[in-house]
Amino acid sequence: MQLFYTPDIEGSEYIFNKEESKHIIRVLRKSVGDRIHHTDGKGNLFRSSIINDNDKACIVKTEEVFQEYGRRDFCLSIAIAPTKNIGRLEWFLEKATEIGIDSIIPFFSFHSERKTIKTERLEKLIIAAMKQSVKAYKPVLENIAPFNMIINKPFKGKKFIAFIDDNITQTLNELYQPGENAFILIGPEGDFSKDEFSAANDRGFVPINLGKSRLRTETAGVVACSWINILNNK
Repeated sequence: MQLFYTPDIEGSEYIFNKEESKHIIRVLRKSVGDRIHHTDGKGNLFRSSIINDNDKACIVKTEEVFQEYGRRDFCLSIAIAPTKNIGRLEWFLEKATEIGIDSIIPFFSFHSERKTIKTERLEKLIIAAMKQSVKAYKPVLENIAPFNMIINKPFKGKKFIAFIDDNITQTLNELYQPGENAFILIGPEGDFSKDEFSAANDRGFVPINLGKSRLRTETAGVVACSWINILNNK
């Protein structure tokens, strides 16, 4: 299924922009009467037919709407410290979107090498991954914030912090129950400081071990995302 993103859809008809119209008509060679699928990123999947095959302003009319398409019975949020090499964060966003995630919360902490990000390109990557993996829910990318603000965010569900310590042995497999909402903290390359770890612990974040290998930040994020999804798909 080829999926298009139409976040501003209202009513039964929709006009695609010039770029998308060109792709639909010239690249995919669609014409009047052909059907396409598109989503608003809020859980609605639309099946529509083309009523005007103008390659600069393709118009479709909705035939059927599938509400809550692909809805899951749990919510996954991952707070992650952006790496110095922004390409590695981009890789995480793409893979986490494909696997299944609801919100990504960038933050900076004591050992962070990057404290600013440009969200426009990151949003485009998320949308592309959402379309490629045929998902009707677009993950929310929040603005980057300091660590202390992140650990004080209200959250209903289980809260975890990935921390490198020989004394931390419990895994998500032991601590997480399928169907629960999960909020996971993934630190920068230098990990969390001891003070940050204690502060998160005091606010209900349970320490977890993501395996015997020492993982890069973005890899740890993908492992945590995969683990939650796998446990919920058993």
